[in-house]
Amino acid sequence: MTTSTILAISGSIRAHSHNTQLLRAAQKFNPGVAEIEIYEGLRDIPPYDQDVDTPELRPAVVNELRRRVTEADGLLIATPEFNYSIPGVLKNALDWLSTDWSHTEGLPLNRKPTAILGAAFTNFGTVRAQLALRQMFVWTDNDVVTKPEVHVFRSHERFDAEGNLTDEVTIELLQGLLTSLQGKIDAAKARG
Repeated sequence: MTTSTILAISGSIRAHSHNTQLLRAAQKFNPGVAEIEIYEGLRDIPPYDQDVDTPELRPAVVNELRRRVTEADGLLIATPEFNYSIPGVLKNALDWLSTDWSHTEGLPLNRKPTAILGAAFTNFGTVRAQLALRQMFVWTDNDVVTKPEVHVFRSHERFDAEGNLTDEVTIELLQGLLTSLQGKIDAAKARG
């Protein structure tokens, strides 16, 4: 059996982000056979520019992100919420991933099995961001996991001082999300 690869992207570039720590927890508590790789280059992605959105003109960091998403069997995106939506850095990266003006490369996000989760200090601070992502993924035709939804509210109470996820309910939900994502990956592989 070949191992699946999940590319995990945190919508936060903050050093001690609970969303990034949530992705590390996904690696630690991963119940399946998928290998989870955390993407670390979100800070380096330049603003989207359609004038250079071709394989030859795109910045190398963008082509690398597109390659990694294309090669991954699935995506795991952890997002905080800014102004009732997703952070600009995440939206910008997804804009770079949503196009194929050359009609030769294919769309990196098209039918990509994807799971969404998020953490926030408040009671609702990832709910609307996740909804915004779900709306975006209708356009890009991602195959999004619908259940379970993972909203880690009051996240400062669920991680220890070293950034380890310690809340058993959250760990169980996280594992359920990863299991559902693996199911979508397996179904996509079976379709060929």
